Amino acid sequence: MTIKIFDYLPDLDCFVINPRYRAIADQLGLTEWHAAVWIGRLFILDNDYGEHWFDNWDLREQLKTQAEERGLDSSELMVINPRRFENGDDGPCHTPEFRKRFWTDVLKALELDLELIFDEARMQNQQAQKYVPQEFIADLETRIARIREQEKDSTN
Repeated sequence: MTIKIFDYLPDLDCFVINPRYRAIADQLGLTEWHAAVWIGRLFILDNDYGEHWFDNWDLREQLKTQAEERGLDSSELMVINPRRFENGDDGPCHTPEFRKRFWTDVLKALELDLELIFDEARMQNQQAQKYVPQEFIADLETRIARIREQEKDSTN
């Protein structure tokens, strides 16, 4: 079973975290400053640079009025900054406009398997137990079982 990660807002040309995914990420301890930080790490060289893939406060600020008119908090907008997806090493091979179009299409279509999300939660929880014990989730497997059941019920 897969879950959609982002919802695209065409009038603002940006994304927000899908509420269903956000609720799951929150329950599993996957939310840092937003629920897709861990995904960005995987997208961008699988390191902590990737956690900053949506650090684009200037672009969010430009959309603040439009976001407020829609009842949205502009700090929750995920705006693609194509510069974040190139590092200058042996490239870039594409224009910023093309990169933006590409990543927009990728994120519109992005769905992840719940089992992959659960495995990430387990891994992060093991790290928390070792390095940040106050963030360890003792009942993580119970939460996973509850989410599995809820998702199964929602597809029936």
